[in-house]
Amino acid sequence: MAQEIPFRHDFSFEYGRLESVAPHLRRIVARNPSPFTFKGTGTYVVGEGEVAVIDPGPDLPEHVEALLAALSAERVTHILVTHTHRDHSPAARALKAATGAPTYGFGPHMGGEPREVILRGAPGRRGDSRTKSGDRVEEGGDFDFVPDIRLSDGDGVVGKGWRLEAVHTPGHTSNHLSFAWAEEGILFSGDHVMGWSTSVIAPPDGDMGAYMASLEKLLSREDRLYWPTHGPAICDPKPYVRAFMAHRREREEGVLGCLSAGIEDIPGIVERLYPGLDPRLTRAAGRSIYAHLLDLARRGLALSDGPPSLEARWRRTLR
Repeated sequence: MAQEIPFRHDFSFEYGRLESVAPHLRRIVARNPSPFTFKGTGTYVVGEGEVAVIDPGPDLPEHVEALLAALSAERVTHILVTHTHRDHSPAARALKAATGAPTYGFGPHMGGEPREVILRGAPGRRGDSRTKSGDRVEEGGDFDFVPDIRLSDGDGVVGKGWRLEAVHTPGHTSNHLSFAWAEEGILFSGDHVMGWSTSVIAPPDGDMGAYMASLEKLLSREDRLYWPTHGPAICDPKPYVRAFMAHRREREEGVLGCLSAGIEDIPGIVERLYPGLDPRLTRAAGRSIYAHLLDLARRGLALSDGPPSLEARWRRTLR
């Protein structure tokens, strides 16, 4: 029986408006809806008077202008970035230029330079995650972002009336951070755990083993409420995280079952495991299967017919 995840798609907001979503917490949603961003990027404002901004969002001038207008009587003192996909970090540049606030994050995208042409995208659009055929597989890397202040797991960021703790949650990207607001029992979970969908795990920077370990890490925490960057809040997070883990384990068993049945290529596995998939998500599904295969190979459960790649043929090992 397929693992059911209690996704929520009830998401009330108005583009361009900074709205209160909890005490001392506001959100404004960028107009960048897509199959990977749901209704758009939710930029959070923590505190009042002197505030932190979490995930400034994409390079959309109208989004930055609306945020600055809403905060015209307040001072932005910190700009925090969960990770460096282009729907999260690019607006940090304009926000920093307008406010002088320093930026905070784990580090640059994939070490600061693109390592694989398939993730750089079409000529002239550096950082867009497209396949060679031009199909987007995720929102792409912001290779220009380098935080002013680098955060490691457990580091604190303190402002007027609030304190946030960096929680390193790699998997979706290697530099993904969540931010815990302990006093309010809140975790800003970025793209690591979302209420409307699972996360894309796209190698080489996405790593399924790291993602599963990061989910396990969240189970040891006592956060009461998750605010993801896309979609609604998650009000009962631990059962939700367990459902995500069970879903990924079930998908892994499906991959192993395909290999046992002689289905050796990624397109064949996607066709078997994702019936009725939106064609726009086919490439992303292939990347997810590739992430599972790489993880299985590291654990000695699968083997490719040459260097691991999207085009390789795979088989199950006898263990």
